[in-house]
Amino acid sequence: EAMLTAVCQHLAKAIARDGEGATCLVEVQVTGAPDDKGARQIAKTIVGSSLVKSAIFGRDPNWGRIAGAAGRAGVKFDQANLRIQLGDFLMMENGQPLPFDRGAASNYMKQAAAGAYLKDDTVLISVSVGNGNGQGIAWGCDLSYDYVKINAEYTT
Repeated sequence: EAMLTAVCQHLAKAIARDGEGATCLVEVQVTGAPDDKGARQIAKTIVGSSLVKSAIFGRDPNWGRIAGAAGRAGVKFDQANLRIQLGDFLMMENGQPLPFDRGAASNYMKQAAAGAYLKDDTVLISVSVGNGNGQGIAWGCDLSYDYVKINAEYTT
């Protein structure tokens, strides 16, 4: 079963990473939700947000876009418990933004975009929404100029 899970996760990451015009894989890990279903919903909403995807492509460590996406996921949580981390950069704790090195956080995303395919090309976003046992992961990619170009030029 563990081997099947590993293969399925690898395939899910490959599909997400192969998005049209993608420059990096994005992994969103959510903990502290009331249940796993809620955690997965928050993770999917964050990774699917056009604003989050655009910020990642622009290498902008924008905690506000992540918090906004988490808040509109339809899962109740206390904003005062929100914790957001980008790679090793803690950007928000207890619902309050924290000072962090924006340049270094931006470089973290640049390095992911330059990383080896499905090895070190991942931007990791970790979000905690409370003290619940729910946890979930979702994968996606950034939203680049090439994505817009490819899809604007596509005709049926």
